[in-house]
Amino acid sequence: MIDPKVKQQLGQYRQSIDNIDAALIHMLAERFRCTKEVGILKAQYELPPADPAREEYQIERLRRLAKDAHLDPDFAEKFLNFVITEVIRHHEAIAAEHGEPKQTV
Repeated sequence: MIDPKVKQQLGQYRQSIDNIDAALIHMLAERFRCTKEVGILKAQYELPPADPAREEYQIERLRRLAKDAHLDPDFAEKFLNFVITEVIRHHEAIAAEHGEPKQTV
């Protein structure tokens, strides 16, 4: 049998984790809303979907933030690379909708 105090602690941690997961989803949704608007601007002004210099800056910044937060910078970079890949895919789709040729990095 689990000690009631331990069960209560587990419940509190799990509730906190659930709240954090919900916040992450809302933050990612907002991030993709903003990057969609960037994709529309890029398509309108015939800019390429990818911006390697910006991506490099973002990765360096995220690795630094991860280290400061005592999070594995490699994990943070992999996560951001996944997000960047999705953003570029969305930008390519937006460009295609606006009649622009598909560009990849």
